[in-house]
Amino acid sequence: MQAIWSGLPEWLPLPAGRLIPAIIQDAASGMVLMLVDLNQEALEHIAATGRVHYYHPAKRKVVAKGEASGHFQDLVEIRLSCGGDQLVLKVRPAGGACELGYQSCFFRRLGPDAWEIADPKVFDPEEVYPEIAFSH
Repeated sequence: MQAIWSGLPEWLPLPAGRLIPAIIQDAASGMVLMLVDLNQEALEHIAATGRVHYYHPAKRKVVAKGEASGHFQDLVEIRLSCGGDQLVLKVRPAGGACELGYQSCFFRRLGPDAWEIADPKVFDPEEVYPEIAFSH
């Protein structure tokens, strides 16, 4: 992948330790895929590679989306909120975004009485992530 912009945008760098929330959206369908936090390091990786990287709170480090699954997200466009404190990253996804096997992490919707599965699985998470124990 090649960088999509040269240099970092004028609103960077972020203050040390600061995170900025980013909605990850499929550029073609408009589907919201994920909500992630970005830090300065993640933004630098995105600028350098043209692929989504984000701060993974459980791992306490920046990871490339798709580094374990191969389901990378190539950046198409970045939008900044009017307050300068939120982003939308429009991407071309190569596979599902959700580690449970769905295209979007937002695959549940509120039904009349309970949460229900709104979308079909697009991959088998046990095949893609054999090291994770999934409950059925």
